[in-house]
Amino acid sequence: MKLFFVFVFCGASVIVWSMARAAHLVLARGARHLASEVEQSLADVFVFVNRQKAATATLLAMAALPVLALMLSGSVLFALASLPLAWLVPRRVLGWMRARRIRTLERQLPDTLLMMAGALRAGGSFPIALESAVQESVPPISQEFDLLLREIRLGIDLDIAMRNIEKRIPVPDFMMVTAAVTISREVGGNLADALESVARTLQSKLQMEGKIRALTSQGRMQGIVMTCLPLFLMMVLRALEPVAMAPLFTTPIGWGTLAVIAVMEWLGYRSIARIVRIDV
Repeated sequence: MKLFFVFVFCGASVIVWSMARAAHLVLARGARHLASEVEQSLADVFVFVNRQKAATATLLAMAALPVLALMLSGSVLFALASLPLAWLVPRRVLGWMRARRIRTLERQLPDTLLMMAGALRAGGSFPIALESAVQESVPPISQEFDLLLREIRLGIDLDIAMRNIEKRIPVPDFMMVTAAVTISREVGGNLADALESVARTLQSKLQMEGKIRALTSQGRMQGIVMTCLPLFLMMVLRALEPVAMAPLFTTPIGWGTLAVIAVMEWLGYRSIARIVRIDV
């Protein structure tokens, strides 16, 4: 009998060790992949970090959210439910940083094109106009055009350099700039007039988008309020009536109800966000 328990204990130990080893390998592989994505995404927004530091910061962020959820709720269920959210948070933050940078680039692009058109009208060449725009503008547009200027000075063909900056600035507006420069180079024409025309078009587009955001701001706020109100009421009721609200957090039926609430909240917010999102 003792020998049987020894075999069972050794077998269980081997199984637990194998599972822990496999989990460690999967976690390490996922951490390296996520760190590579973090490093590349930060490089896209001109924030350069070491891959090891990015991996450490990412793992800390992934571990901090479940611990914080456990401390605030006191429930292991909420801590486990926050694990997928902890995996998505770094990518969401990086996506928000890239989206904010692109929006800033879109706002800066018309004024920068007008500066370049003025430099071209004064008799300067395209590299001189780029240099003037880099010196007179502020990041992030100055960083992108400075990198374009460096590529041109290194001898890279202008078409290739323009395609590179078009990949770094994935907005349809910049394709108009690339087309204007390419057509002016191949066919001929006044590049200053072409850049000025593109700048005026982009300014009109930004004004229209601003009006649309102002008109749809009430709808966006309603979406946020309608999403947060049930969660706020749930917290208030739990504080006022902890005994009555306890089954919602301690029983399988309550957990299923919370899952249904979470899905419906997400669907409602996404529906409202899609309604008020109008592309120009």
